[in-house]
Amino acid sequence: MMLLRYLSQIGKYFLMWKEIFRKQTKWSVMKNLIFKEIDELIIDSLGIVAFISVFVGGVVAIQTALNLDNPLIPKNLIGYATRESVILEFSPTFISIVMAGKMGSFITSSIGSMRVTEQIDALEVMGINSLNYLVFPKLIAIILYPFVIGISMFLGVFGGYIATVYGGFGTSIDFINGVQSDFMPFHVTYAFIKTFIFGILLASVPSFHGYYMKGGALEVGKASTVAFV
Repeated sequence: MMLLRYLSQIGKYFLMWKEIFRKQTKWSVMKNLIFKEIDELIIDSLGIVAFISVFVGGVVAIQTALNLDNPLIPKNLIGYATRESVILEFSPTFISIVMAGKMGSFITSSIGSMRVTEQIDALEVMGINSLNYLVFPKLIAIILYPFVIGISMFLGVFGGYIATVYGGFGTSIDFINGVQSDFMPFHVTYAFIKTFIFGILLASVPSFHGYYMKGGALEVGKASTVAFV
């Protein structure tokens, strides 16, 4: 029975994607919705992303420096390790987990509240494709999500620089040389591809759980938790 329930949910999720693009809302209305979602999902996330990224970069740099006991190991390894860790994993993956909590709960609760208060039913009565009206602007806004991760990468490396130089673990020149050594541009491309996929999931999965939830205010909270998980 559980397998059938999961298969049913997966099928409903992909049918939701089909419905999102079936009947488009007028551009004059959609434009305002998209800007609203960019403000709520992207701009409002910059503060927490910046705060966490600086400290994550600093922690990576300090942990690397504390493990460099051998004097034969060059100090520029701190910058190199910070850059690789932040670009490949910490910014695209760790920040996305944080965003799953922030964005995911916000999206699920906002759409779930509309379902509970029958606002979605009102949209359907007016002949509006409610999935397109509610979910499509979020999908467009999330295209800018890699921009957030790009800022996170920069601030993560900057946090590592601050921790290394002002923590007395290495010089500014050593850290910068480490950041620049053996740099592979594809690592950034790979991180942005991963980020884009995460972004699509961040917008669509919470929307799915919010849109198809049933019950009252208590179920909205449960749906937010399920969407995040």
